[in-house]
Amino acid sequence: MNHSFVLKGNIIHTPRCGVLELHPNSFLVCREGRAEGIFAQLPEAFAGLPVEDFRDKLILPGLTDLHLHAGQYAYRSLGMDMELLNWLEQNAFPEESRFADLDYARRAYDIFVQALRDSATTRACVFATLHRPATLLLMELLECSGLKCFVGKVNMDRNCPDSLREQTQNSLAETRRWLEECAGFERTRPILTPRFIPTCTDELMQGLGALQREFGVPAQSHLSENLSEIDWVAKLCPSTRFYGEAYAQAGLFGGDCPTVMAHCVWSGPQERELMKQQGVFIAHCPQSNMNVSSGIAPVKSYLQEGQKVGLGSDVAGGAHLSIFRAMTDAIQCSKLRWRLVDQNTPALTMPEALYMATKGGGELFGKVGSFEPGYAFDAIVMDDSDIPTTRTCNLAERLERVVYLSNGKPHVKYVQGEKLF
Repeated sequence: MNHSFVLKGNIIHTPRCGVLELHPNSFLVCREGRAEGIFAQLPEAFAGLPVEDFRDKLILPGLTDLHLHAGQYAYRSLGMDMELLNWLEQNAFPEESRFADLDYARRAYDIFVQALRDSATTRACVFATLHRPATLLLMELLECSGLKCFVGKVNMDRNCPDSLREQTQNSLAETRRWLEECAGFERTRPILTPRFIPTCTDELMQGLGALQREFGVPAQSHLSENLSEIDWVAKLCPSTRFYGEAYAQAGLFGGDCPTVMAHCVWSGPQERELMKQQGVFIAHCPQSNMNVSSGIAPVKSYLQEGQKVGLGSDVAGGAHLSIFRAMTDAIQCSKLRWRLVDQNTPALTMPEALYMATKGGGELFGKVGSFEPGYAFDAIVMDDSDIPTTRTCNLAERLERVVYLSNGKPHVKYVQGEKLF
């Protein structure tokens, strides 16, 4: 398969947070799955490469979803009048129990993987369930999809239904076996996934930390999403000063362990400082934070602090898989925070939202989310001709209309130089 080619069209990316680069009618070069740069005229060095002319369409970096639950996709949009802990008890846990049935898991994951493949997302960080066979099945389906993903077998050994509660040593043994069995995947890689501290004993967390050091895999979980949850963690872990320290004590909070923490709605100064020091990725999930009444994360402040921030759909806390929708929700939530909570911190801008959706979250995967030379060639081609208007819009305005008004499905999609459709 030829992974060296040239695309022509209106090229947009954000090489720095808040900086929107617009390249009308330009050339974007891919060589061996990597970007070589954007050019107003095609250099002679690339004259022999095939050129695909997308004319007036928009070419953007592929989007990264830093947090979603594949095992919850079947019931997205349900229970949106509940708060987090009740929602978990009444929706998440009963549905995830069904993934012990591999036939049910296949039917559910087939639907999920097809939807993710059809979306503008090219990379994702995914929670499966605690069931090892079903998690491997999900990884096999994603491997065949062409997408690049981290997938985690969930761990829980307390404060959950009997149908989902693992014995601590069995949970660790199953996780080890899963890590060994998925070693051959190329596009789909494992990520350790303690659900969150309330469902994981200290013994389980320490065991997962030991597995992380042995296998060198990243980690993902939830952090400071809900005030009741934070109070619960303080009671469960009395030796910690703040929620994130419970992960740090197990070695699962950045540093040598690349880590994604979803939400961080209520992270205090000490927690934020440790996240920055350790390079923890914050997965901002604005729609979920609204749906389960968690609050409004201070995402603009996180960007100003130099935190690593990306976006998550958080299906099914979030009802929509689209990261374009996550961008608009992030902007709108930040406006509410500015108006109602902190008038000294301005709202997010569209370039900042696009950065989080591309290079900000993409950094978890390495040089991903930009068209700068050397970055993985993840790209989506968006056709806005079916969003009619009487106005003549410039490229920045057309980008806004695609983000706010499109159905979120690309015209063409590439992952590391491979054309998926």
